[in-house]
Amino acid sequence: MNFDLTDDQEMMRDMFARFLDENSSMARVRAAAPGGFDPDLWRGLAEQGALSIRVPEDAGGLGLGLFDATLLMTEAGRTLVSGPLAEALVAARLLAQSGAQPDLLERVLAGDAVVTIALHDIATTPQQWVAGASIAEAVIARRGADVVLVTLAAADQKAERNLADTPIAHIDFTGREGAPLAIASADFDAGVEEWKLLISAGLAGLSKESLRLASAYAGERKQFGQFIGQFQGISHPLADLVCEADGGTMLVWKAILNIADGSKEAGAAVSIAAWWNAIAAARCVAQALHTFGGYGLTTEYDIHLFNLRAKAWPLVYGDPALLLDEAGRRLYAGETASLPPAGDCPIEFDLGEDAAQMTREIDAFFTSQVSDEERSHFHYSWEGFVPTVHKKLADAGLLFPGLPGDLRGKKLSHYAQMAAMDAFEHHGYNNPAANVTQMVALIIHRFGSDELKADVLPRLMQGEAICSLGYSEPGSGSDVFAAQCKATPEGKGWRIDGTKMFTSGANLSSYVLMLCRTNTEVAKHAGLTMFIVPLKAEGVTVQPVYTFQDERTNITFYDNVRIPDSWRLGEVDGGVKTMSASLELEHGGGFGKYMRKMLDAGVAACRQISRNGKPLIEQQQAQARLARTAAHLWLAELITFRAQWVIAEKKANLAYGPMAKMFSSEKFLTDARDLLDLTAPDSLSLRPGPTAELNLFYRHAQGATIYGGTSEVHRSMIAERNLGLPRTRA
Repeated sequence: MNFDLTDDQEMMRDMFARFLDENSSMARVRAAAPGGFDPDLWRGLAEQGALSIRVPEDAGGLGLGLFDATLLMTEAGRTLVSGPLAEALVAARLLAQSGAQPDLLERVLAGDAVVTIALHDIATTPQQWVAGASIAEAVIARRGADVVLVTLAAADQKAERNLADTPIAHIDFTGREGAPLAIASADFDAGVEEWKLLISAGLAGLSKESLRLASAYAGERKQFGQFIGQFQGISHPLADLVCEADGGTMLVWKAILNIADGSKEAGAAVSIAAWWNAIAAARCVAQALHTFGGYGLTTEYDIHLFNLRAKAWPLVYGDPALLLDEAGRRLYAGETASLPPAGDCPIEFDLGEDAAQMTREIDAFFTSQVSDEERSHFHYSWEGFVPTVHKKLADAGLLFPGLPGDLRGKKLSHYAQMAAMDAFEHHGYNNPAANVTQMVALIIHRFGSDELKADVLPRLMQGEAICSLGYSEPGSGSDVFAAQCKATPEGKGWRIDGTKMFTSGANLSSYVLMLCRTNTEVAKHAGLTMFIVPLKAEGVTVQPVYTFQDERTNITFYDNVRIPDSWRLGEVDGGVKTMSASLELEHGGGFGKYMRKMLDAGVAACRQISRNGKPLIEQQQAQARLARTAAHLWLAELITFRAQWVIAEKKANLAYGPMAKMFSSEKFLTDARDLLDLTAPDSLSLRPGPTAELNLFYRHAQGATIYGGTSEVHRSMIAERNLGLPRTRA
């Protein structure tokens, strides 16, 4: 797995960034209006090699890949470059491919002439808006099965005021022959697909910069005596959107990798990247402008320039919703697409051979060792705990793949650990019982007494006992540091009194990991201590609490419960340090595997259900909504991959784990609702089959945004650690 650029790509990106910071400043962008073209900037880009980046070397270009071109476009988007760069890059490659008019190509690469493209077939759309046509010498266009170069007259090059002062023009191609180019129509179509990715990259760069400007302003502007970035009404929407902006870049990368690998998803990936970035850019700039308040509406502040370009750049193609329709047809109606040459792509989402081996080992276990009767009890919650399967996994050495080698006896790479978790989820048995017990085993190993290590730890490791967590309390919820359950020294041990809420699995577990208040005279986070408490101890009461997710949790009461001091974990009042040991098991996880199964159920339901005499899967609105769910799934997986990659490779981590959890849980919930709507009223049924599965996923998704840290907590972490906003929590 890799999310890093090559050294050469880093150097190239930095070169373009420095050049554009100086030559596409906001002052230069403003000066280029109303025509929207900066000829000096354009010639400078040519000198930097930007215009020749996709032209083969034997035609005088750099011969670089599509990925390299998107790096340029990301910087161009960040600086609102004044000129039809995405269109010119595609036109230059097509002109070079045709071998026609080498003199014109030479002037294009030198920045002395502009050639652009018409995005729609002029045989069926003879009149259309063309980006860059107000300053271009010629337009490359498709006319049915032919590709032609149409020279523009002075009368065509008529600058026209438009939404964002970009150099577009409305061209009537009726009756214009144009010079034939030796290019197949499929090659031209591939150029349009390339344009979609280039403009997507530009929009992603624009989106990130608009959020950066908004965050910087929110960190210096004060209202009511506080920086406005401390208000969650400001910081939380920005946290949502940085996930969408980052996701836009990753969708572009996925599409390029899919093209390079020949994936059947490649065409749909292009459409989804273009749709997503068009929508996300509009959302990002709108929220960024809102952050500036009334000042954002004035022309004195640069944010309005981002707002206008975010809409203008993609709309030259048409309604972005059509791109989602296109993705739906490519995913579910067999529509194919001509795709451009990708070139080298450094990004890789494969986990490697050791991870593949771990997956095969777990697959073999579930195939040979798990009976149908055992499998029938599987469930995403604690209710799916099957003691016999748990014990067999322990005997096979597969129960706790996330534990470090010094405890487990066999060191696994982080990627193999990830693959194991994914494989369990694939088989429906990534059970909370094992995950929580794994965490408790690690804490005992690190902080437990000799007695705990001798008596409790072996039982956990051998699959003979499981543990639950006693963190939350009725009055504190996610604020674990507000715990009031007391542990009072008594003789050579402790007396525990209090209540814990959402002690899931306490009815099944032998032990509970307790966070207790041991000191009320210090800061609340400093007066906590960790204990292991046997749930069969006298004074412990477990009372069920049922949720509408088909899941049981518990409220547990501790009345004069006595344990020896040897069952304490770590130092007295050192509970926070003890709890931090569990961070070694942080996987930056999300809900991608559940989302994938939910999408599969949605597709299956749409194949079964008919509306107006036609299967739902054949209807455009159904295809588009399934495609939107697929987009959210792909992004959830990509954001999670990045979170896991930075952990494995020890890279800078800008709250990537919280981003993965928050984004995936929120989209899991919205898509679960939408798929129920799409398949209604059949989706009301709990008959065995895909609609029953959609019901279950809808119930499951309700809690996804709550447990493991609420979305609100994660949004605050993202705002602070990724966007640099002031701390919003006490």
